[in-house]
Amino acid sequence: MSNFLELVKSRRSVRTFDGRMPENSVIDELKTFSEGINNPYGIPVRFVFLDAAEHGLSSPVLSGEKQYVSACVSKGKDADVAYGYSFEALLMKAHEMGLGTVWIGGTMPREKFEKASCLADDEVMPCVSPLGYISKKMSVKETLMRKGVKADIRLDFEELFFSESFETSLTKGKAMEAGLFDALESVRLAPSAVNKQPWRVVMDQNAAHFFVKHDKGFTTPDYDLQRIDVGIALYHFERELIEEGRNPRLETNTPSIALPQQMDYVASYRW
Repeated sequence: MSNFLELVKSRRSVRTFDGRMPENSVIDELKTFSEGINNPYGIPVRFVFLDAAEHGLSSPVLSGEKQYVSACVSKGKDADVAYGYSFEALLMKAHEMGLGTVWIGGTMPREKFEKASCLADDEVMPCVSPLGYISKKMSVKETLMRKGVKADIRLDFEELFFSESFETSLTKGKAMEAGLFDALESVRLAPSAVNKQPWRVVMDQNAAHFFVKHDKGFTTPDYDLQRIDVGIALYHFERELIEEGRNPRLETNTPSIALPQQMDYVASYRW
């Protein structure tokens, strides 16, 4: 098992923190890392590190948090997918450094966070995350939230991944034979809004075609939270393949694959 997949398996969404502010050296390291984050779309994502007390920031689903990071992106085609990719790169780095994080897309005073992030007129700020040290014990509200969204449960492998078309599920055995099980498992375990896991992947020889399965209530005039989720999945897939020594390349040429209802194409990787 790769180091990246081990990190993915050890990570969870954290909503209860121990009240300590991360050290300046830790935040400085994350800031430096964030400045080097790129995504396959070449769309810049701007990160803003925010002291909760200084800006009067909080979220009703969190407790004990002292620090946040927001992510802003200019409006435009595929900006939401690129956003998910880049923000997940930062949050995985934070987890690797021992910090707890959670994607927050709705349960926050959005105007306060946008003001603190100096949001420009042509930008959107879909999500933020706390950054902090994990409390030894979850709060009651966190325990209830995790149960409500079945946070520790993921869809079965065969429900998410397919071979050549949506008519044939990809088995774990076939994925292992193709040397793609770890990359797809890292996608399966990725976080998503209320744990909907909207990504679907069709494997075709040396290509992986990513689609979004839409649910109601996740789209705004400027971005789609479920396309952000697919951006998260793209990051997981690419990072695992790179760690295994492969060279994945992103393409956006729509494949000739018949689509079920509420399914749209997003992007493909070839290697």
